[in-house]
Amino acid sequence: MLSSITVPFARGRAAVRLTALTLASGLAAAGILAGAGQATAATGAGAQAQGGATATIGGLKVYGAAVLHEESGDQEIPAGLFEMSVDGGGTLQTYCVDVYNPTQKDAKYHESAWSGSSLAGNKQAGRIGWILQNSYPQVNDLASLAKKAGIRSGLTEQDAAAGTQVAIWRYSDGADVDAVDPQARQLADYLEKAARGAAEPPASLTVDTPAVSGKPGDLLGPVTVRTDAGTVSVAPPPDAAISGVRVVDADGEAVTSARDGSRLYFQVPAGAADGSAQVTLQASTTVPVGRAFVSEGRSQTQILAGSSESTVSASAVASWAKAGAVPALSAARDCLKSGLDITAANKGDQPYTFTLLTAEYTVGAGETRTFTVPLQEDQLYDFTLTTPQGTAPRFTGILDCATQSRTTSNLTTQTFSDPTPATVLPTTPTNLAETGTDSATPLIAGTAIGLVLIGGTALVLTARKNQGE
Repeated sequence: MLSSITVPFARGRAAVRLTALTLASGLAAAGILAGAGQATAATGAGAQAQGGATATIGGLKVYGAAVLHEESGDQEIPAGLFEMSVDGGGTLQTYCVDVYNPTQKDAKYHESAWSGSSLAGNKQAGRIGWILQNSYPQVNDLASLAKKAGIRSGLTEQDAAAGTQVAIWRYSDGADVDAVDPQARQLADYLEKAARGAAEPPASLTVDTPAVSGKPGDLLGPVTVRTDAGTVSVAPPPDAAISGVRVVDADGEAVTSARDGSRLYFQVPAGAADGSAQVTLQASTTVPVGRAFVSEGRSQTQILAGSSESTVSASAVASWAKAGAVPALSAARDCLKSGLDITAANKGDQPYTFTLLTAEYTVGAGETRTFTVPLQEDQLYDFTLTTPQGTAPRFTGILDCATQSRTTSNLTTQTFSDPTPATVLPTTPTNLAETGTDSATPLIAGTAIGLVLIGGTALVLTARKNQGE
C-alpha cells in the first residue's frame, strides 16, 4: 500500500512539517502508478505546469507488422495507430515514439510539451511532426499518398499506419526497423527521406504561471491562458461564496470565460485569513497534431496523430498571507535536465527556505527562482511540501525521459491486438544499469523497467520561514 510520513518540527519554528516521499512496497506497477497520477497540487499554493487532455490508452486499432533488427536477432512487432479515450469526452489517435519500452494496458496519459518527454533534445523531433502532418491519418486519401510515395499497387489503412509508424521510429528512437508489407515498407522509406523540420505544436490548453501568491486585498496574478480553443470556461474556487475570493480581469471585473491570451487574477478580500484557492479552466477543442502524451506510469510515450473534439483542462492556484514568506510552488518535468523543475515565487516580506535532499534553497522576499530536482530514469516521485501558511501542495509522477537502449535483450514492445489489448512484460529486468538506488541518492528505483518498486523513503522536502535561527 501507499503511505506517507509526516513529522512536526520543534515548536518555535514557523508552522512547518516534513513529509517524506511515498513509500511503496510489494505492489505491482498497475496499482502503484494508478494511485500516483500525474504531478498535481493536492492543496495549497502548488500546481503542475501543464494542462490539456488526459486520456486512457485503449490499444492498437489500425496496424500492420514491422521487423526490428537487433544484435540479438530480428523481432517482429506490431506497428500502427493507438486509440485513446479522453477524460470528459473525445478520442485521440497516436503513434509510439518509444519503441523499446512496453505499453501498459489502460495506462493513463496526459498531454505534454516535448521538453517533458523522450523527444526532449531530439533534433529529429521536427521531422516526426512533418511525418504526422503529411501521412495517415491526417492524409486519409490513400490513393494520393500512395502516388506520392511511388507505390503503384496502392495502400491499405494497415499499410499506411504501419509505414508511418516505422518512419517515426527511425527518427524517435534511431531504430533499425522495417515494415513487413512491401507497400508499408516503401511508404516508410518515402516518409523518412521526404521529412523536413516542423515546429512543435502549442498546447491545447495551459496557463503561464500556474501558481501565484501575494497579500489579501491585492490582485494576485496574472495567470495567462494559452489555448487553441475558441472559448474556455472559468470555474471559480469551490468555496468562493464563503471565502469571497473571485476570479477577475485586470479591472476587477468577474471572469467566467476566457480565450487565448486572457490574463486572470485572484481577488482576495482585504480581511481574509491566510489561505489558498484554485481556479479550473476547461474547454472543448481538437488537440494539435504532434503533441506528446506521456504516461502517468511506465508506458511508452505517444505522439498525437489525430483528435476528435475533446475535453481539455488546466488549473491555477493562489495563496496569500498578511505577513511573512508567501510562496507559490509549481513543478514541471524537465527531460533535458533529467529532473523535475520546481519554481518557487515568494511575494511575501520574509525569505522562504526549503531543504531538498541534502541542499538548502532560499527564495528572498519578492524573488522567483527555479530549482531542478535530479531524478533517475523511471523514478516514481510523490512528495508534499508544507508552506508557512500550512498549505500542502503535492507533486506526483514518474520520470520517463529516455527510450530503452537498442542493445536491450528480451525486448518487449507494444503487443496490443484488436479488439482485446494484452501486455507482455520481460520475464527478467533488462538494461537497468541507470536505475537502482544507493545511499547517496535516496530515490525509489525502478526494476523490471520500473514496474515493481522497492519500498523505502525516496525524497524528503522541508520548508520554513527564515527567522535568524
